[in-house]
Amino acid sequence: MLPVPWPCPIAAIEGSIMARPATGTVVEKRTSRGTSYGIRFRAHGKRRFQHVGYSSDGCTKRLAEIELANVLADVRRGQWAPPDASTPPEPVEIPTFHVFASEWLEGRKVAGLRPRTIEYLEWALTEHLLAHFAAMRVDQITVEEVDRYARRKAAETKTLGEGDEAREVRRLSNTTINKTLDVLSGVLEAAVEYGHLQRNPAKGKRRRLPADKPTRSWLDRADHIGALLDGAQALDKAARERKGQRRALLATLAYAGLRIGEMLDLTWGDVDLARGTITVRESKTDAGVRVVNVLPALRDELAAYRATLGDVPRGALVFATGTGGRQSETNVRRRILQPAVKNANERLAKRNSEPLPERLTPHSLRRTFASILVALGEDPAYVIGQLGHTDPTLTLRIYARQMSRRDGERERLKALVNGEEWAPAGTSGSAEGLVAAAQR
Repeated sequence: MLPVPWPCPIAAIEGSIMARPATGTVVEKRTSRGTSYGIRFRAHGKRRFQHVGYSSDGCTKRLAEIELANVLADVRRGQWAPPDASTPPEPVEIPTFHVFASEWLEGRKVAGLRPRTIEYLEWALTEHLLAHFAAMRVDQITVEEVDRYARRKAAETKTLGEGDEAREVRRLSNTTINKTLDVLSGVLEAAVEYGHLQRNPAKGKRRRLPADKPTRSWLDRADHIGALLDGAQALDKAARERKGQRRALLATLAYAGLRIGEMLDLTWGDVDLARGTITVRESKTDAGVRVVNVLPALRDELAAYRATLGDVPRGALVFATGTGGRQSETNVRRRILQPAVKNANERLAKRNSEPLPERLTPHSLRRTFASILVALGEDPAYVIGQLGHTDPTLTLRIYARQMSRRDGERERLKALVNGEEWAPAGTSGSAEGLVAAAQR
């Protein structure tokens, strides 16, 4: 038999006789209004969906099954017609926190947030929030659940030390826990905007743990800055490679006020020792992208360090690892700053001088830069610009404290950063008391 060309009336009739019976299924989805019931079926050669109702309005699966049977009967008789535009669309299934937060984070990446901000958001989500909320639908996250998360994080501990000296300490401070709650609130605020939630359960001060205002440390004494750099120099002498890097690194934090991430991203092409500038091309804020004027003491430190490296390309990282890669912030804190502080305090103790402030961090050295600029007589607007600050509050606080000093410390700081000789407070200015700012 020859094949019948298409279309053909006889073939169409045979096709209709042999067509499969109309079938469909009931669709159930969890929504903020309760369970949504709908039916899915084929009609007029297309896949169709028709909303039936919500459980909150009295709809049940049995009623949805009856409606499906009626619709399928209409389809078989050729009487079914598409509903009008007023029929509710197929409901969107409410995602889990894991799914929604992942999409939220991807949206932030596409929006062009700075890499450091994305890294922070990923840390809060992957290290803390997902462990508690991942499997929950976003509409299942309640105020009570948010408070439960905060209590659990506050109860987490870690072990410091070994043997008899081992002790349990809190893993996260209240301030850090509150920061993760801020990220949670940002995700859930988007869920509210998308209609998955009626209100944001993580929003508001009542969801935050009580946190003391942090004590901000910085160095505003020449002998403390000098002792810290000498402590780093001792680390350089004991190092196998890149001798001079540790002193130059801490000098850059203290004398240029860079954020630790800004400093670790610096290339030699960003450092112009001839002009006396450092260009910060990547920062956490728009104000952070800036040109920093290099102080005389820092120019000497960087020039001495650069001379130890030989021929390096402009694109090479200034403070690279031994293999040329980027150092981690943790490495700077644990292997450079903390040992340098220890060495500095030992030196200060031998001179019967006060030790460095407690909890000294790389950001403490950024604040140190502000105190140095104030000692040099720079006006607050210039200081704010050099730091790349968006909030002038801390800068002005440092300014007020430094300008009120009457102990000669401002003059000692000026001498330190200008490479002149200076005498620590309480010394007579004798040869033993004089310290060269550019010690090597």
